[in-house]
Amino acid sequence: MNILVVGGGGREHAIIMKLAESKRVSNLYCTPGNGGISKFAECFDVKATDINGVVELAKKVSADMVVVAPDDPLVMGMVDALNEAGFKAFGPDKAAAIIEGSKVFSKNLMKKYNIPTAGYEVFDNSKSAIEYIKNSNKYPTVVKADGLALGKGVIIAQNFEEAESAVNSIMEDKIFGKSGLNVVVEEFLTGPEVSVLCFTDGKTIKPMISSMDHKRAMDNDEGLNTGGMGTVSPNPYYTKEIADACMKNIFRPTVDAMVKENRKFKGCLYFGLMLTPEGLKVIEYNCRFGDPETQVVLPLLKTDLVDIFEAVINENLDQIDIQWDNCACACVVMASGGYPVKYQSGYQIEGLDSRGQADGCKIYHAGTKFEDGRFVTAGGRVLGVTSTAPTLQEALDKSYNAVSDIHFKNAHYRKDIGKRALSVLK
Repeated sequence: MNILVVGGGGREHAIIMKLAESKRVSNLYCTPGNGGISKFAECFDVKATDINGVVELAKKVSADMVVVAPDDPLVMGMVDALNEAGFKAFGPDKAAAIIEGSKVFSKNLMKKYNIPTAGYEVFDNSKSAIEYIKNSNKYPTVVKADGLALGKGVIIAQNFEEAESAVNSIMEDKIFGKSGLNVVVEEFLTGPEVSVLCFTDGKTIKPMISSMDHKRAMDNDEGLNTGGMGTVSPNPYYTKEIADACMKNIFRPTVDAMVKENRKFKGCLYFGLMLTPEGLKVIEYNCRFGDPETQVVLPLLKTDLVDIFEAVINENLDQIDIQWDNCACACVVMASGGYPVKYQSGYQIEGLDSRGQADGCKIYHAGTKFEDGRFVTAGGRVLGVTSTAPTLQEALDKSYNAVSDIHFKNAHYRKDIGKRALSVLK
């Protein structure tokens, strides 16, 4: 099979390296890809959001399957366009991708079908939102832009001034453009977070192994929120009892609700969950593989990923037995100094082999270029240094040992990835 993957980050690199293990793949293509991906797939210079360009590229490479990985093209309807052009595509169509594309839609869906989530109100003007926050007088409070905002559309306000500023910057200053025409004001939840990715064909649901993300830029969960500074899998908070409760009260009701709304979801559905003192609640849905959760989940997958993607597309996921390694996996993200705010790029990366890899672990490239025979930094998050081992401590030791051998100017990484998970396991 010729397979084209759309996207160019660490998640896409993890998907491509897993697809490369399949005996069913003859050629792998990626657009736009990155430096590390270019060593495993032929890369093209078509933007991930260029729907017509991707359809034309699929024709050019005679793609037997197209995997649309990022949120933007899914929400824009790339899968619909590919299907109309006669291509098999993995990912939800536009009608289903709204589950991530609109927080107002997803919150209203949960309310309508009694899926547990934080209390909330929706506003289409800043004045009424600010008045509601003032009258509620509960802090912290969460302010969310309705649409996609590169993972930055959620602001946790510690007091009224911060909440007012959040509403005004989203709705009046339009820092996220049209994504901020509506806002969701939500109660602040506390408790351990769990990320669970699920394969679903709209009928059958096959959860993947759970993971734990580390969003804050600095050690001890301090600093600004980022796209993720590291992950571990499995998440020790996610017990069999909790998994059963998730399937009964969250996963199954969500997939069924989407069918009832005439928005059948086929692809990878991401559940961001919180184990609150009042029980399990959904923080958010994503309509695709999470980043960097994918980097610790896919290395543990034993079943051929091509077979799974095909079963989802053909709606016969119930006929496939998905097997996982009984191991732990850890990913430490090496980022550019200053991320997630201001950072410099273009620095040479040392310590990688000719394929951008390192001994004993997998190196997933997020923001790199390959030019003049060398890998250079080209983004905020640069590399995901990922290891598997029988125990989480061993996996973390392997990743951090590899990190110490990889160098680029102003490299920044957290030293405490997995610390909380290890404390639960003790």
